[in-house]
Amino acid sequence: MQRIGVVGPGPSVNRILEVASEFESEIEFVPFVYEDPREEVKGIIERNGSLVNGWFFSGPIPYMIAKSVLEPDSNMGYCPPTGLNLYKCLLQLFFDHELVTKNVSIDMLDTEKVNLLDSLYELGITNEDIHLKTFNEEYDPKAITDFHLQLWRKGKTKAAFTCLHSVYQALQKEGVPVYRIYMTKMEIRNAMSMVVEMVKGSYFKETQIGVEIIELEQFDRIVERATTRYQLQHLELDIKKELIVFSENIDGSLLDHGNGRYQIFSSRGAIEREIDSLREMVEKLALDLNIPIAVGIGFGETAYSAELNARRAVLNSKENPNRGIVAIQEDGVIIESFGKMEELTYDYRSNDKDLLEKLNKVNISIKTFNKIGAIVQRMGWISFTAQDLATNLSMTPRYAQRILSNLCEVGLAEYHGEEQYSNRGRPRKIFTLMM
Repeated sequence: MQRIGVVGPGPSVNRILEVASEFESEIEFVPFVYEDPREEVKGIIERNGSLVNGWFFSGPIPYMIAKSVLEPDSNMGYCPPTGLNLYKCLLQLFFDHELVTKNVSIDMLDTEKVNLLDSLYELGITNEDIHLKTFNEEYDPKAITDFHLQLWRKGKTKAAFTCLHSVYQALQKEGVPVYRIYMTKMEIRNAMSMVVEMVKGSYFKETQIGVEIIELEQFDRIVERATTRYQLQHLELDIKKELIVFSENIDGSLLDHGNGRYQIFSSRGAIEREIDSLREMVEKLALDLNIPIAVGIGFGETAYSAELNARRAVLNSKENPNRGIVAIQEDGVIIESFGKMEELTYDYRSNDKDLLEKLNKVNISIKTFNKIGAIVQRMGWISFTAQDLATNLSMTPRYAQRILSNLCEVGLAEYHGEEQYSNRGRPRKIFTLMM
């Protein structure tokens, strides 16, 4: 069963759990209640991260704090405050005190300021009508409480609206008409649906079949260096021992196809978790054997599709002079330098008939075009030269220049000018890719 941790102050968590009961029975929601998010949220995440598959936070404050602990691709979400929250506070003020006023004090997280102010403007309430205090995740609850309290005691406000449970409690004790900027059930339901879908998607991704193909290139060189048949067999046993240890770590199944080609079947989740170990093992083998090693990983819903993608991936790995691990997903997306910071992601397929016709005219594959686009996007280039492209695609500047000239012919790139760093040599042409 998939589990989602619900993090927030007691009343908020209880409110979220009421809505959570409407969701599928295969999702379990686990409450984690705090008194002070600044002191407790990080600890909650660190102690319980392995127990849950995702996180749902009561508001932006615990969410922002948790982001500093969790990985960027973690399954997490929160219910952002919207205009409905403010309208609810104004209605409650009227029902409780028969009071219609613009003289209120409001606190809110600075990242949510724009959305909430837009909602106030729609009600005809401007900055001059209200007293607003914004804060970040390192807020001082006493300072925010004093902000509301002083304005109320001076008669400048009739009520206070707050995002913070601790401030709400403190103002209540002072007798201030105070209302929590609470999320509505509809908002909780919408935000929670997104987190549930993230968790389900991750589970599906985690359990996909993964196939790794490890190919020792120039295997004949190893055979030639062996002085006896037994030396070669001992060497092959040493290689296989390394692969068996790795296979055991990912609960995989190792197949030896002979001539330096090995195949490991496992799950996508296990492969992704141990990708650094795979890279270290391959780099060690390549160094010890003094030969290049190509690694391709394929993911798929079936063993056949995963193996097919792995075969394509290892061919892509061989095309790259730097080798590196290449992975191909079920949807056809290619990931070069898989698992590293400089990952390059692009697709080798396209349904854009107009684009494909243009590329066919100049004999450029969709894979090459998408790879160029991925490089441009990753590097943040607005414009670039053929030399820039050649350096990042491991090709000659002349070949890169020819590709860019061909793309210009069909309107997929534009020539923008030239640059020259010295008096010698030809100036370099500057291009922009039309994506």
